[in-house]
Amino acid sequence: MGPPPGSNLYPPKKRSSTTPTSIESLEHDILCIIFSYLGLFDVVRCSAVCKFWNEIIQRSKLLQLLYLKQQRSSRSNFSEESLNVYLEELAMGHHRQSLVRGSLHIDQWKGHSVGVDQCRMKRGLVLTGVGDKVMRLWSLESYKCIEEYSIPGGVSLLDFDFDESKIVGLIGTQISIWRRNGQRSIFPSRGGTFMKGLCMRYFDPEAVIGCEDGTARVFDMYSRKCSRIVRMHTEPVTCLSLSEDQLIISGSSLGRITVSGLSLDQRVATLRPTDSTGIKSLCFNPVSHLLFAGTTAGYASCWDLRTMRQLWKTRVSPNVVYSLQHMRGDTSTLVVGGIDGVLRVLDHNTGEVLSSYVMDHGASSSSGYTHGVIERKIGKRLSHDYNIDRIPKISRPPITCLAVGMQKVITTHNSKYIRMWKFNKT
Repeated sequence: MGPPPGSNLYPPKKRSSTTPTSIESLEHDILCIIFSYLGLFDVVRCSAVCKFWNEIIQRSKLLQLLYLKQQRSSRSNFSEESLNVYLEELAMGHHRQSLVRGSLHIDQWKGHSVGVDQCRMKRGLVLTGVGDKVMRLWSLESYKCIEEYSIPGGVSLLDFDFDESKIVGLIGTQISIWRRNGQRSIFPSRGGTFMKGLCMRYFDPEAVIGCEDGTARVFDMYSRKCSRIVRMHTEPVTCLSLSEDQLIISGSSLGRITVSGLSLDQRVATLRPTDSTGIKSLCFNPVSHLLFAGTTAGYASCWDLRTMRQLWKTRVSPNVVYSLQHMRGDTSTLVVGGIDGVLRVLDHNTGEVLSSYVMDHGASSSSGYTHGVIERKIGKRLSHDYNIDRIPKISRPPITCLAVGMQKVITTHNSKYIRMWKFNKT
C-alpha cells in the first residue's frame, strides 16, 4: 500500500550539483544552436550575461570559430592574442557608432540630498560626491547605492577617485583614504606646508595634489609623507592628469599647461603659454599619447605628448568646458560637457563635433527601486546648426562632470540627480 496522497514519506532525492541533468544538457544544446546564429559581437555580449552562458560559449569554442570564419583563416593560424585584439577593436567600433549614430535614452535618479558635481566610473560602479556630506557608490546595473562614505564635519570634499579596494579624497588640506570595508584614515600635510588643495589624482602608491600656490605636492599614501614638491605654475593649479610613465600634467587658472615627472621637482615642458582663459579640465589617453584640455572659454584642445605639439583646437561650447573624457582604450571619440548642458561627442583625432545631445523633457516613464525612483527620458540629437538657445535651460542643466563607459555616459549637474546616458547601436 503506497503512501497517502500529498505525503512526503518518500521525498525526492537531492540532485548532485556536479552532475549535469538531462534538462541542463538540453539547455546547453539549445543555447549552442541559438548562439551559432549570432554574430561575433553578439556572442561576446552573451558571454558576459552569466557564468552558465560564458561556460557554454567557452566550451563550444564558438568565439574562435566565428573569428576564424570572419578572418577566413585556419585553426593553425589562430592565437588568443589576435582574437583579443580583434574583439577590442570590434567593441570600440560599436562604442563609436553608438555614440555618434545610435539611439539614446537617459535614466536619472535622485542620488543625494543636496547638489553634487563630481562622478567617477570603474567596472560597472560609479562614485558620486562633492557638495554633499557623503560620497555614494552606485551599481550601474541596478542603480542601487551599495556603499556610502561620510565626510568629516566642518570640511569640504574637493576631489576624489577610487579603485577596487579604496576611495581617495582631497578634503581641505588633508588626504583621506576610505577602505572599501568602511574604515577611514586621514593624514595631514607634513609640517603645515600644505597650501590649499584644489584638485587631486593618484597613481598607486602616490597621490598628487594641485595647490593654490601653483605647486603639485606628491604624497606616498602608505608612509603618509610628502615626498616631493613640484613647482608647476606661479598661479593656482586647477586640474591634473597623471600618466602611467610617471608624468604629471597640470592646468592653471591663467591657461598654462605644464608637464613634469613624478621624480622631478620642476616642470620640464610648457604646452600652452599664459592665455586669457583658464584650464578647467584635463584628460590623457595613454594609448594614443594625446592630451585633451577644456577651457573656461568653451574650447577643447589636443596635444601629442610625444612631440609636444598641438594637433587641434575646437570651440565646443559658448562658455566653460567642465569635463572631457574618453573610454579607456578608445582612440576614436572624446565626450565633452560644459555649462551649456549639451553632451557632445568629438572625433579624438581631429576635434570635429560628431554629435550633440540633450535630454527631452517630454514623455517619460518611471520605475521604483529600493531607495527611490528611476525616471527614463528620451535623448534628443541636435543638428550641427541647431540654436541651443531655443532649448529651455531646464532641459540642459550644466554638465559639471562626466564619466564614459561602453556605450554609456554618467553625468552630474550640481543637482541632486545623477544621469545615465545609454547609447544603442541602430
